[in-house]
Amino acid sequence: MPVEITWWGHATCTVEDSDVRVLTDPLFARRLAHLRRRRGAVPPPGAWRADVALVSHLHADHLHIPSLERLSPGTRLLVPRGAPRAVPGLRRLAHLQVSEVAPGDETVIGDLVVRTVPARHDGRRLPVGPHRSPALGYVVEGEARTYFAGDTGLFDDMAKEVGPVDVALLPVGGWGPYLGEGHLDAGRAAEALGRLGPVSAVPVHYGTYWPIGMDAVRPHEFHAPGAEFVRLAAERAPGVSVHRLAHGESVRPEVAR
Repeated sequence: MPVEITWWGHATCTVEDSDVRVLTDPLFARRLAHLRRRRGAVPPPGAWRADVALVSHLHADHLHIPSLERLSPGTRLLVPRGAPRAVPGLRRLAHLQVSEVAPGDETVIGDLVVRTVPARHDGRRLPVGPHRSPALGYVVEGEARTYFAGDTGLFDDMAKEVGPVDVALLPVGGWGPYLGEGHLDAGRAAEALGRLGPVSAVPVHYGTYWPIGMDAVRPHEFHAPGAEFVRLAAERAPGVSVHRLAHGESVRPEVAR
């Protein structure tokens, strides 16, 4: 079966490849601290089902303990090296098989190999905590090679570190009016496409959560990134098929043959 991608909102996706279900940065909350979900329903229980879940970094909108608690017993969970020390709540997840990984590691799940790659992003568990863990991306290699970037900025060796991929799941926005360092906006994500050269791309990490009480502050940063990425990708990486999904929508993207 060809690879199938479902976007549940924010950075949460299901990648189905080689009869293995991979879940990225699970976030199943209507509200998280000062953020509320402004678009799309909270993912249904079917979205919680996975063989392996990937956590890209320790920020609470990517490593969300209450969401991880909903995963079925025995689910594999890959987290950045040092995460259980920095986030004590991870140590309570005795029903999961937790593995700490770092760039260069490869993890075999069924007929898939999950390769851990670098990201350029602050990996700390904010707002407190002296411990650091690397921010990561992952390449899921089965019938296709699918790159989940997590949160990252552009970096010089991105194409070399990630390697050849068929599908790129790229962040194109954020959860607030301004993006800090270590993020991709629509323009930088389009530039990343040009460097990576995938066959297909899916924009993620936009148009889902927003700070409470700030609906009127730079609202285009909530509504516009997906369409802007499609437009800029057509200019800067015209050979890439871009699939802009609605929340809960799935696609079987084109891959190299």
